[in-house]
Formats: sequence, C-alpha cells, structure tokens
Amino acid sequence: MQDVLFDFITQYISINDDEKDALLALDLFKTFTRGTVLLEAGQRSNETYFVLKGCIRKYYVIDGEEKTTAFYTEMEGLTPACVMSKAPSDHYVGCVEDSILVVSNSDMEANVNAKFPKFDVMCRKLSEELLSKERIDFDEFKTSSPEQRYLNLLEKRPDLLQRVPQHQLASYLGITPQSLSRLRSRILEKRGAAVR
Repeated sequence: MQDVLFDFITQYISINDDEKDALLALDLFKTFTRGTVLLEAGQRSNETYFVLKGCIRKYYVIDGEEKTTAFYTEMEGLTPACVMSKAPSDHYVGCVEDSILVVSNSDMEANVNAKFPKFDVMCRKLSEELLSKERIDFDEFKTSSPEQRYLNLLEKRPDLLQRVPQHQLASYLGITPQSLSRLRSRILEKRGAAVR
C-alpha cells in the first residue's frame, strides 16, 4: 500500500527516501471493516482520511433517515468540516466496504509540513482540486433531474453501482430506492428500444 501512496504523491511532488521514511514512521495506514463508523455526528475529530483501497461515505441522519452526500473511493481524500471548524461534526463518515485508509491528523500534517515544506504545497493543490470538484458536483446535483444524476453517475462513477448498496445510492441521488429501481428499468427499456 505504501507504493500506491507514494505513486499518488509523485503526481504532485518529487519525494526522496528521507521523506518516504518520515511518512512511514507516522504509522498512517489503517484497515477498517465494512460498516465501521469513522466519525459520528456530535463527535470532535482532527482526523483526515485518504482512501487507498475501498469506499467510505459521508452521510447525515435526518429524522432517523440516512442521507448520503458523498462517496470516496481509491485515491480520494476527505477532510471532515469539523477538522477545520474545531466544532462537533454534523455528519457521519462510515466504511461502505472493507477499506485501507491513510489516517492523519492536523498535528501530524503540521509536523511533516514543517520538516518538508513541499508537502504543504501538495496539500494546497489537493485542497484546491477537491474544492473545485465538490463545487462542480454540487452544481450538477442542483441543476439536474434524478434521471440526469443517475446517467452522470453511470458515466463518471459506474463502479459505485456495483460497490454501494442500492438504498445508499438512492439517497445519494436524492430519491427513494423504489424510484431508483423504476429509473433503472426505464433507462434499460430506452436503451433496449434504441438497439432494436
């Protein structure tokens, strides 16, 4: 797993053996089983997550119902808002699959960035990319119908259809599981008619 992480880092900055050793000394790699809740609403945390293998999700519980707002898979990171605000979390983060994550905290990051300033540059670039992606995703969600959202998912993240339980996928799309089943059937019918 360390090679996967180092390959990812070298897309942004060069990294030498001393820097690799400094990262490995932090004991960043953690394994979690499916269903593990990494962060609960009301909990304070300074941990950030980067997915090396598996899938995690961010969700809220509103009136007893889970509302999924994001999935994170390989080579994607999540810094919960509570890390920046220092306030209790208003959402949950949980493992959809058995996952191997890089788990760090703000103290570790400050220490590494002080020793190796180029990591700070990389973190800034990653944050900018993530913010840009989240804005695009939010705009697409707000301006599209459930069918368009599903078609976007088919195009951009088809792996989620096999990896994520249907009720979580439906929640992410802003519809009920029953509506998702009807939507899938309608799209399959349209595609079947187009082939004939």
